[in-house]
Amino acid sequence: MAEIGLLPFARVALQVVRSVLPAYRSRFSKHQFNQPQLLAVLCLMRYEDWTFREAEVRLSEHRELRRALGLISVPDYTTLYRFLKRLGDDAIHEALGSTVRRLRLPHHQRRARVAVDATGLSQGAVSTFFVRRMHHHTNKPLPWRHWLKWVVVVDLDRQIVLSQLARRGPWNDCGNLPTVVRAASQETRIGLVLADAEFDSERNHTFVRKELRAQSVIPAKRGKKSWRVHGVRAEMRRAFPRRVYRKRALVETLFSSVKRKLSARAPGRTIEMQMRQALLLGLAYNIYRV
Repeated sequence: MAEIGLLPFARVALQVVRSVLPAYRSRFSKHQFNQPQLLAVLCLMRYEDWTFREAEVRLSEHRELRRALGLISVPDYTTLYRFLKRLGDDAIHEALGSTVRRLRLPHHQRRARVAVDATGLSQGAVSTFFVRRMHHHTNKPLPWRHWLKWVVVVDLDRQIVLSQLARRGPWNDCGNLPTVVRAASQETRIGLVLADAEFDSERNHTFVRKELRAQSVIPAKRGKKSWRVHGVRAEMRRAFPRRVYRKRALVETLFSSVKRKLSARAPGRTIEMQMRQALLLGLAYNIYRV
């Protein structure tokens, strides 16, 4: 993937968010900064993995970046934090859909091939080496029992995020497949859904095949081998389409790109703020792909 500079990213981010957000929340706003400008700055934060304070410093140092965002003055870090705190998830989802519509399917392909998967995001910038060393020397359990789980539906050919969901882990996301796939189907027509064994259930197969009229390939590995399975799960166990399922590995490519080029963190003191940071990460990645 080619590297994208700050100025092109900021221009595209501003164009995307302007199409889904009004300039101001009410006529009583201060009109010092508008909502698209602040959301574009937040996307830039996730793209560069800045903190709120770092974003304020970088904007104050970079005149051309302020000009690309249309900023007359630099927003304070508390302004960015409060805007993110009151920003609705629907606005992020609408901006994500706007990026999907900008990246059209290839002409020879009428329906998208998608994969559903989840990955974990760290809550802060603590070194994993430090955590392992502390656990090795003290023989104490790890300092946290929970993490943030990021569930995405990925277009395997375009390598973009079609829909996303974030929640506190550990959690079994088998029941979340209809929710995220239905949201993805509103942005593009889906012809094939791939998922790993975590999403194995007859209900998920029924949803994909009857409601979306698409093919579903999920390995039937839940339960013991001696258990009798029926329906599509029995078909998956009897004659699993391995060649088709190989494409699912491309979702791991997207996770690797996000964590290497953007960030592997979803920082925040509360779970709500961490979830919003994860959703912004998916939006920033799609803007990067645009």
